[in-house]
Amino acid sequence: MTVDEYIQLKAFARWDGLWLALLWVASFACYVLGLRTPGLGLVALVLVIVTPFFIGRQLKRFRDDALDGFISFKRGWAYVMFLFLYAGLLFAVAQFVYFSYMDHGFFVDAMTKMTHAPETSQALQQMGMVQTVDESLNLLRSMRPIDLTLNILTTNLLIGLVLGIPIALVVKRERIVKRQ
Repeated sequence: MTVDEYIQLKAFARWDGLWLALLWVASFACYVLGLRTPGLGLVALVLVIVTPFFIGRQLKRFRDDALDGFISFKRGWAYVMFLFLYAGLLFAVAQFVYFSYMDHGFFVDAMTKMTHAPETSQALQQMGMVQTVDESLNLLRSMRPIDLTLNILTTNLLIGLVLGIPIALVVKRERIVKRQ
């Protein structure tokens, strides 16, 4: 890949990363609001499921519009990795702002209420997970917004690393070189 091709790849990934970050922010907002209004939780789940298809469509658009319909697996995977990097960073900023200035403990309190609901509490007792869940909630409660945000960012980048492989394999289309 030449320097110009690398710059082009990063530029497309940057722009598409913005759109992916907006999709994730919408999903996160629906999830948080869904803790009070259950229907929005389903919308959040749908937006998460749409993510790989959105990325595949954007990679296909990059392949067809910028690369004349051909892209190697390595370039496709690099595009997806940059896309996740840029989207993850923008999403992390949005989450940091939310957890620092808007949440005021709502997220962990809602999780605590869900786990202490009679049906959930009974199921956790049957599985022997009450202590584990309580420890996890205490850990979440003790985390600073930056710690929580960095954990989620790391998870998103690892998901991108793994999810990029099948997406790049599905979208790749290499030129066939005829030997003379």
